[in-house]
Amino acid sequence: MNLLLDTHLLLWWLGGSKRMGPQARELISDPGNTIFVSSVSLWEIWLKVSLGKLRISPSFDAALANEGFEVLPLTASHARRVSELPWLHRDPFDRMLVAQAAQERVTLLSTDDVLAGYGKMVRVV
Repeated sequence: MNLLLDTHLLLWWLGGSKRMGPQARELISDPGNTIFVSSVSLWEIWLKVSLGKLRISPSFDAALANEGFEVLPLTASHARRVSELPWLHRDPFDRMLVAQAAQERVTLLSTDDVLAGYGKMVRVV
């Protein structure tokens, strides 16, 4: 299964957070699954770090590299796809993750129940 992690799950996974549920942990650790991390999530993380809204470990980059996740770049077709989404969610980062999942035909793994309204491309765990 091809899974795109939302930003919270990425941070929780890398930080070993107990907030991550067992279903998410199982899906991410399954070697049969390909795990994608969006450049959009990385943008969101570094933006929040620069604003003082988020603190991350100095070893964040190394931890991310060690996981072997695939990085999904933001493309023009992803940006275009956002315009086709219904306005179920106002967060621009989450909307872009949904658009990327739809465009790339991967499943967005999230903890946000509102995103489930976008359909089968989102799996809430």
